[in-house]
Amino acid sequence: MSLHDLLIAPFAEFGFLRRALVGCLALAVAAPPLGVFLTLRRMSLTAEVLSHAVLPGIAAAYWVAGLSAAAMWAGGMAAGLVVALGAGALARATGGREDSTLTALYLLALAAGVAMISVSGGTGDLSTLLFGSVLGVDDDALLLMAGAATLTLLGLAFAWRPLALECFDPSFAQATGARGGAWHLLFLALVVLNVLAAFQALGTLMAVGLMMLPAIAARHWSRQLSGMVYASVAIAVAASLLGLLLSYHADLPTGPAIVLTAGGLWALSVLTGPVDGALPRLFRRRHLAG
Repeated sequence: MSLHDLLIAPFAEFGFLRRALVGCLALAVAAPPLGVFLTLRRMSLTAEVLSHAVLPGIAAAYWVAGLSAAAMWAGGMAAGLVVALGAGALARATGGREDSTLTALYLLALAAGVAMISVSGGTGDLSTLLFGSVLGVDDDALLLMAGAATLTLLGLAFAWRPLALECFDPSFAQATGARGGAWHLLFLALVVLNVLAAFQALGTLMAVGLMMLPAIAARHWSRQLSGMVYASVAIAVAASLLGLLLSYHADLPTGPAIVLTAGGLWALSVLTGPVDGALPRLFRRRHLAG
């Protein structure tokens, strides 16, 4: 097999692969920066929680409008915001921890969503919703992905400074009146939006992979926030392209193929990354010992 057949021919021949690539590239530009902030704020599992929380809204929209991308986005966004905002409200009302309340709500939301779709008898559609399908990235879904990426980048442009202050100096952010609560809610809304943007291509269970794995890997390539964001986007772009090719040539589901590729790049970063990578640390220790 020539290099052209391996890397270029699948996208030249099949329009659905080109749409999937464009959609995944839109996600790769917008989602990993959110993942970097989630990692720095010690909220890495929050994206996974919210990816499950959107399921009952998607299921309700599926009941009403079938596999309509716009309807499922609206339903999923509503469900995700209810869980995210409800967890904060209940935590403040009861004095409990927000992460505990969020865990309880997402477990209920996940169970309710799976039950709702299963009762309708759409087990094949359920599999598509949970694990994604490259064929599901139609023109409407592509426009929604591009719109989500645009809104995310605009939101981060406004929220960058207060989010960075909360990550590195929360006391100073509070002293300067940075309105941490409002920015936190905007940030969670952007996370929900990107989870929904990914679910048709990657599925609700895999959507977080393109957000978090590149972000976690990026810490091994830079110590600065901007450097981590650039590295996370580059890793996500590479994972999208290579994952789609792996899915095509190995006949694997798209979502798992992309996430496995992102996982491989994370493992490579852990081993060889200049910032706390295993091999550079080993070589430095040997150099100092010598």
